Amino acid sequence: MIITQSPYRVSFAGGGTDLPAFYQKEFGAVLSVTINKHMYCTVSPRFDQTIRLAYSKTEVVNSPSELEHGIVREAMKMTGLDSCLEITTIGDVPAGTGMGSSSTLTVGMLQALYAYAGKIVSRETMGQQASEIEIQRLGKPIGKQDQYAAAFGGLNYIRFNPDDTVDVEPVPCKKQTLDGLESRIMLFYTNQRRDADSILQKQSEGTANRMTVLRKMRDLADDMRHAIAGDGDLDGFASLLHEGWELKRSLGFGITNPMVDQWYDTARKHGAQGGKLLGAGGGGFVLIMAPPEKHEAIREALGRPKELDFSIDQRGSRVIFFSDRHG
Repeated sequence: MIITQSPYRVSFAGGGTDLPAFYQKEFGAVLSVTINKHMYCTVSPRFDQTIRLAYSKTEVVNSPSELEHGIVREAMKMTGLDSCLEITTIGDVPAGTGMGSSSTLTVGMLQALYAYAGKIVSRETMGQQASEIEIQRLGKPIGKQDQYAAAFGGLNYIRFNPDDTVDVEPVPCKKQTLDGLESRIMLFYTNQRRDADSILQKQSEGTANRMTVLRKMRDLADDMRHAIAGDGDLDGFASLLHEGWELKRSLGFGITNPMVDQWYDTARKHGAQGGKLLGAGGGGFVLIMAPPEKHEAIREALGRPKELDFSIDQRGSRVIFFSDRHG
């Protein structure tokens, strides 16, 4: 049996510039960090010739091509495994909440299937193949940031080049800065899940008309990594985060909604320095950055919504359990 653990990510800036509609014209870039909320994938031998896949539903089929679950189907085809497998997926956070869960699943599933086949693949390959599965094979109107974030882990500046290559650059950041970042960030659940694909489809189609704003969002990712690197200016980082909020809202596309806007304005009145709606927008989690002494007042003002405790996870997707199938 193989079990993989792959981290979800929190994105700070540059989302939307990882879409082909943008980076095929000029490079895109995002700044993101992975957190200690994970997707777990297990792959183990099955007695009979079928494939049994358990997620929010259960499928028992004779071949990968019969699977309804597109990601698992394509990952099996890509890794060349085709029968006698028991596969499960379990996520710490629900899908559709803005933390890149589908891409994290794709990376974790590839990692598990390759490990089961006795193959070691690079993080670069996992990011590239996970992107291929979701974007080319399944036709999702998404970008590439989540796949590479899950594969590499940690705080990274990720650059998307017009020739389809991706550069992952770890941000040189002191531990005390990362601890300070953790202590300032709150993640609140809006209790709304959304279909990121429809928002991203609109964003992709409207990219040409909004290149100026998207260019600023991309450049903000670079500004923010410089703010947090070295000695670490967390106040400056939070101020840039607020700038990114205003830029992203200006795109339209249903990225925000009146409830989220109200939460953000209320949080700002009670001491928040900046914030971000995670993922494509429309719901999911809202990230609020504020000095720790302001947190209680912000929670109270927002009516104490469900909050997700987290810490930064420096490691990318990995095998956490391996048992010899013949043992």
